Amino acid sequence: MSSTSQFLRSGHWPTLLASFLYFDFCFAVWVLNGAMAPFISESFGLDAAQKGFMISVPILAGALMRFPLGVLSQYIGRKNAAMVEMGLVVIALAGGFLFVDSYDSVLAMGVLLGIAGASFGVALSLGSGWYPPRYKGLAMGIAGAGNSGTVLAVLFAPPLAQQFGWQAVYGLAACTMLLPMVVMWFAAKEPPDREKQTLRQHVSCLFEKDGWAFSLIYVVTFGGFIGLASFLPTYFHDQFKVTKIEAGQLTMLATLMGSAVRVLGGYISDRVGGVSTLSGVLLLVAVTLMACGLAGGSLVLTTLLFMLCFAALGAGNGALFQLVPLRWPMATAVAGSMIGEVGALGGGFLPNAMGLSKQYAGSYLWGFVVFATLALVMLAVLRIVQIRWTRTWAEKGGRARPAATAPSPVDYSTAPARPRRGRPA
Repeated sequence: MSSTSQFLRSGHWPTLLASFLYFDFCFAVWVLNGAMAPFISESFGLDAAQKGFMISVPILAGALMRFPLGVLSQYIGRKNAAMVEMGLVVIALAGGFLFVDSYDSVLAMGVLLGIAGASFGVALSLGSGWYPPRYKGLAMGIAGAGNSGTVLAVLFAPPLAQQFGWQAVYGLAACTMLLPMVVMWFAAKEPPDREKQTLRQHVSCLFEKDGWAFSLIYVVTFGGFIGLASFLPTYFHDQFKVTKIEAGQLTMLATLMGSAVRVLGGYISDRVGGVSTLSGVLLLVAVTLMACGLAGGSLVLTTLLFMLCFAALGAGNGALFQLVPLRWPMATAVAGSMIGEVGALGGGFLPNAMGLSKQYAGSYLWGFVVFATLALVMLAVLRIVQIRWTRTWAEKGGRARPAATAPSPVDYSTAPARPRRGRPA
């Protein structure tokens, strides 16, 4: 039996497909304002700082909504949480079509688009919940490849905005959300890896060092992906004076690499370990980001560098979420949502950094430099914390431990406190 057949038979592939579509379409909605930023900026005469802030609002709002949705999914089920979220997204998009007509209302719409950005932890946990540990990385990579919704947004939103007006794109997007809702309703099944826990147990990952280590690394891998994906249409349009549609097409080339390689990142991490994969990814991200900042005079070279950078970011996202279900096997949705929340906040930082760099330094270079430096800092953090990880819950390099030797997950919220020195236990 081929490895592909073994993978498909080991879980429930219709649920995985439904999770991919759910995340894909939600992701496309989440980055709509970034994809249409050149049109919106032209309508209201925005400066560089205003552009960066407008693009960052949906990212920040989506980040803040991720953890609450992850907790909710543990009570009503991940499938039900996904259906509720998609219903709210449709309502928000319909409101955008009818009422958005000023810069302030665009910012308010950005907050509503954040509802779509909350899908991350639920989608990945729902899609991978049927699969055993040895296939978690690949399953999460497939579900997480739904960030290819960026490709849909930057490819279709600009020409539709030019043809019908950018407000009309909100209405068209509301109609397309019906497809993943139908597939989710009929194809998905709630995975069996759900455990009844108290709210304190659900949120215990907020108070663990591992949770924050994962989150800070994800600031680079996913924050870099969503931040750059949202800002690139503006960057290409302003830096190289290409048309708005061409800016979307160039962004599509870069983001497509990140979405496709995410699956490969999960697949490789299942074999060599997520820690090993992440180490190479963070170094490559730092180098390519710095090179992108220095290559601002060449459109071809910049596009190729962004494609390489996004490939590294996508592989890093897949690698990190190969590790999450190993660390929190019974609370993957909550832990993933918390990590995704902090990571997406990093995505909100990047467009603002780029806009402020252009506004006050006259160049985007310093925005790239700051984020490249952050990648190197997170590489150092990873090399420190992986020493403890590979002694407790993972094999060398971050691979999954065999079932017979894997330790039971520790519930830090209920574990007894250590006795103080000098006192009897």
